[in-house]
Amino acid sequence: MDGDEELNLIRAKRMAELKASQGGHGPSFNGQNQQSQEQKQQQLEAQEEQRKNLLYQILTSDARERLSRISMVKPEKGRQVEQLLITLAQRGQLREKVDEKALIELLSQVKDNSKATSIKFNRRKSASDDDDDWN
Repeated sequence: MDGDEELNLIRAKRMAELKASQGGHGPSFNGQNQQSQEQKQQQLEAQEEQRKNLLYQILTSDARERLSRISMVKPEKGRQVEQLLITLAQRGQLREKVDEKALIELLSQVKDNSKATSIKFNRRKSASDDDDDWN
């Protein structure tokens, strides 16, 4: 085999791998879709970066550490607190950096807003039930 044949063989293998990874569709179908997905991914990454920068600006290091630990254990609650902090900052309601004590207060507010699950038992009485039996 000379160099051109080897190169063509490598190209053919690579094209087969690419087609297999795209589900067998040609580049005309999947090229635009992949490009839009990449753009969406870049937008999401940019938004997440802005979010992190804003949180870095409004939280002290202790508060950031606590929030990151909360997010590891309860991602949904961590996200709620982050969103609350960002909203407060955007409205101008934060005068200074949020410290750990203020973050704990915010956590208690978020905790109070969540409903506790309660179970009620509805015991049905039948005609044969008499309350007189207990006297």
